[in-house]
Amino acid sequence: MTEVTNSDAGWLSREDIEAARERLPILYVDAVPVRVDGQGTVTAVGLLLRLGEDGQVKRALVSGRVLYHERVRSALLRHLEKDLGPLALPRVPLAPQPFTIAEYFPTPGVTPFHDPRQHAVSLAYVVPVEGDCAPQQDALELTWFSPDEARDPGVLAELANGQSRLLLQALAHVGV
Repeated sequence: MTEVTNSDAGWLSREDIEAARERLPILYVDAVPVRVDGQGTVTAVGLLLRLGEDGQVKRALVSGRVLYHERVRSALLRHLEKDLGPLALPRVPLAPQPFTIAEYFPTPGVTPFHDPRQHAVSLAYVVPVEGDCAPQQDALELTWFSPDEARDPGVLAELANGQSRLLLQALAHVGV
């Protein structure tokens, strides 16, 4: 595989990433952005609204690939800023620990998580954000839900590829 000749040597050309996706599991991070009160209790959960590759508008978690030679913490910060904006002020610990690992398969039904493009392994995190969030790049909107609203079957149905299960695991992990 050849790398794209640009200032970021971690990016692959479209052809190279497609070839890699056919042969290797790709490492991702998923992040559930939350607001917390003074006692550390989750008061709100942020869900993005995105236009999917199939043309449907769906809710989504912050998610993206970990680049070659990139630390997981750096990937989390990069994707949070990319989706929530530079003023989101995420509180990612120095040594982040995922609340779970999600395996996305191109074949539906292998696990609750599905990605038609590839086999992906995602480290999933709950990340408190303190600043002003504004959807960026391909995110159309960011909506804050109370934990109870986020558990609503209608909201969960708007999440694609098993991310509703990931959201429920995140809420259980933080005790709400």
